[in-house]
Amino acid sequence: MAADIVSEWNSQRNNSQSNDSQSNNSQSNDSQSNDSQSNDRPSERKRSARRTARIAEISQHAAKRRRERLLAHPLAVKHKRRGITQRFVELRTAGLGSIAAFLAVLGPGMLAGLSDDDPAGITTYSVLGAEHGYRLLWIIPASTILLIYFHLLAVRIGAASGKGFVGVIRERWGASMGYFAVIGLLFANFGTICAEYAGISAAASLVGIPSWVSTPLAGILISLLVVLGSFHRVELILLVISSTLALYVIDGVLAGPDWGLVLQGSLIPSLPLNRSGWIAITATLGTTLAPWGLAFLQSYAVDKKINVANLRWENVDVFIGSVLTGVIGLAIAVACAATLHQADLHIEDAKDAAIALKPLAGSFANALFGVGLLGASLLAAAIVPLATAYSIAEGIGAPASLDLDSRHFQFFYAAFIGLTIAAVIVISLPGLPLVPLIYASQVVNAVLLPLHVIALQVLANDRRVVGDAKLGVLANAFGWLSVVLITTCVAALAVNWF
Repeated sequence: MAADIVSEWNSQRNNSQSNDSQSNNSQSNDSQSNDSQSNDRPSERKRSARRTARIAEISQHAAKRRRERLLAHPLAVKHKRRGITQRFVELRTAGLGSIAAFLAVLGPGMLAGLSDDDPAGITTYSVLGAEHGYRLLWIIPASTILLIYFHLLAVRIGAASGKGFVGVIRERWGASMGYFAVIGLLFANFGTICAEYAGISAAASLVGIPSWVSTPLAGILISLLVVLGSFHRVELILLVISSTLALYVIDGVLAGPDWGLVLQGSLIPSLPLNRSGWIAITATLGTTLAPWGLAFLQSYAVDKKINVANLRWENVDVFIGSVLTGVIGLAIAVACAATLHQADLHIEDAKDAAIALKPLAGSFANALFGVGLLGASLLAAAIVPLATAYSIAEGIGAPASLDLDSRHFQFFYAAFIGLTIAAVIVISLPGLPLVPLIYASQVVNAVLLPLHVIALQVLANDRRVVGDAKLGVLANAFGWLSVVLITTCVAALAVNWF
C-alpha cells in the first residue's frame, strides 16, 4: 500500500517536471519568437513612416496645386510663361560663348538708351538744328559721353545692390528721401509721358488718324502688352520697335548736309549767342541724359537679375545703346540744320519737322521721319511709365517686376495703367498747348539731373551699397567733373533765363 502511494507520487512529480519543462520550452520559444519580431519591428516601422510621409507630401502638394488653381487671378493664366529671367541667369552662368553671353544680357542698355530718342527728344533735336544750324551740334556728342558714363554707373549700382534707384535711396537715406525722389521723378516724368502720347498723336495725324482714336488705342495696346505679356515678350517687342529709330540716320543722309560743317559743329564747342541757345543746350542735355532713363536702366537691370559677374557684357549693351542714341539724335539735328535752317523755317514740334522736310528732302524723307516718330513714341510710351511705376513701387517698399503676374504686383501694374490713362486723357483734351508742355518737361529733367547724378556718384562710392564694385580713382574723378559740367550748364540756363 505504501509502495503504491510512493509510486503514484513519483509519477505525478515526473509529470509535473515534464509539464514544467514543456512550459519552459514553450516560453523560451515564445521569447525567441518575440525577440525576432521585436528585431523586425524597427525596420518595418521606418518603412511605414516613410510611406506615410510620402503620402502626406503628395497630398500636401496636390492640395497646394488645387488652392493655386482656385485662387488664381484670371490674368495670372496669361503669365504662365513668366520667370524668363531665370533662363537668362542660366545662360549667363553656363559658360557659353561671347555671343550667347552678350545676348543673355542684351536689353537694358539698348532700351534705356534708345528710348531717350523719344518724341520730346526728337522735338528738341529738331529745334536745335532748325534754329541754330550746325553751330550747337557739339552738345549732342558731349551729352552722349555723359550718357555712357552715368548709364554705366546706374547699371553698376543696380547690379551690386540688387535694388533700383529709389529703392537704394530709401534703404540708404530713409523712407522720407525715398518719397522725395519719387515725387521729383513723378513730376518730371508725367510731362514726358504726355509728350510720348503727343508724339503718337502727331505721327498718326500725318496719315489722317485723329488724336481721339490713335491715342486711346495706343494706350490700350501698350497696357495689354505690359500687363499680359511675359518679360521676354515685352523686351523683344520693345527692341523691335526701337529698330525703327535707325530710319533717322537715313533721313540725315538724304538731307544732303555739308559734312565739313557737321564735323566742325560736332567737335568744336561754340557758346550760345542768346537765351534760346542756352535753353536749347540745356533741353538737349536733359533729353539725352534724362533722369527717368537712369532710373529705368537701374530698375530694369535689377529686374533682369543682372549682377556684378555679368557687368562686362552688360557694359557693352549700355555702350552700344548710348552711342546709338547719340548717333540718331545727331542725325535728326543734322537733317533739320541742312534743310529747315537753310530755308529759314521755324518749327514747334516733330510733326512740323516731318511736314517741312517733304518739299526740301522729298516724300521718302518725310515718310521715314513720320515712321521713326511713331516708333520712338510707342517705345517711350511703354518705357517712361514703366520707369515711373518702378520708382513709385520702390519708394513705398512694394514689389516691382515684369517677371511675375499682376496678382503679385498689383500696385506696380496699377501705377503703370494709372499713368497711361492720365496721359491719354491730357493729350485727348482739345486746344491743349502740347509744345510748351513737351519742351518744359525736358527743361525740368535737366534741372533735376544734377541731383540725380550727384546721388549716383555718392552711392557708387559707398561700400555699404556697392561693396567691392566701388568706383576707381579715375572713374570717380571723371564722374565729379561731369557733375560740375552738368550743374554749370543748368546754372547758365538759370542766369540767362532771368
